[in-house]
Amino acid sequence: MKKIVTLGEIMLRLSPPGNQRFFQTTSLNVEFGGSEANVGAALAYWGMDVAHVTAFPDHELGRSAAGKLRNVGIDTRFVQFSPGRMGIYFLEHGAMQRSSQIIYDRAGSSFAQLDPKVLNWEEILDGADWFHWSGITPALSQNCADITLQALEVAAKKGVKVSGDLNYRSNLWQYGKSPDEIMPRLMELTHVMIAGSRDFKQCLGEDFKSFAEVRSMAFERFKRLEYIVKTDRISHSSSSNTLSAALYAKKKTFSSRAYELTHIVDRVGTGDAFAGGLIYGLLEMKPKEAIEFAMAAGAMKHSVPGDVLICSLQEVKELADGEATGKIKR
Repeated sequence: MKKIVTLGEIMLRLSPPGNQRFFQTTSLNVEFGGSEANVGAALAYWGMDVAHVTAFPDHELGRSAAGKLRNVGIDTRFVQFSPGRMGIYFLEHGAMQRSSQIIYDRAGSSFAQLDPKVLNWEEILDGADWFHWSGITPALSQNCADITLQALEVAAKKGVKVSGDLNYRSNLWQYGKSPDEIMPRLMELTHVMIAGSRDFKQCLGEDFKSFAEVRSMAFERFKRLEYIVKTDRISHSSSSNTLSAALYAKKKTFSSRAYELTHIVDRVGTGDAFAGGLIYGLLEMKPKEAIEFAMAAGAMKHSVPGDVLICSLQEVKELADGEATGKIKR
């Protein structure tokens, strides 16, 4: 069993039932979710030993969120309870040509204010095989940027493999630093980057003419880099997308098959399911099999409500192998 550590904020998710709009609903469904924890939850469901590092306020909502992590098999011994609030996001599900909408209310959260000194990364990463971070965390606050860097420096010292979903968010980075002041050092310590041209452009503050130029630059500049992973989504409507992915090594490219996704149930967390599938695949499979497994996991998440992919290894492997008829299994 491989040991994987993830780092990131978990928020309270509030959404109107079904496809109701905010101004229509008289109730909100309650869930918890966060990008990196979603990755860890998928991996834990597939039998990996997963620990998540985050912080919650020390009240019933924070305790409930920690309980949800334990319910999906994640080790919470490194979860901190500290001053601040629970971050919230409100999700309105789109349908047909109406887009989904997300409203964030996360300023001043316990995680954003977490003191880097309270985390012992030597202990947290002891015996770890893999560490996963995303560009959301260093975008929240200087403390979170410092925490991410500390984790990556210890991971490098211990020889832990590192994946980073660069995940540039334009509505973050509100604490006086720009991505190009923080992200390059984090990227230097990362072996697998999930990113497109826009992510590289914003994180490095440079313009690129093509993704081929991005790839060439990245493998030349970042000496630890083994793979760049990029997904391609064509959105026909809120309910219908075409999705594929590619895994780029320095001299080889491994591409997944494309998925025609119709009647999408929940698009939130699909990139996290993909990242979880990628980590599992790179730990257990050859590169071509890994990108097919990752894309199958991402595609499968479109059929599952909530932030987290709840699907067995067998279900994902069957989809990766082309068994996608949706027949009743008896």
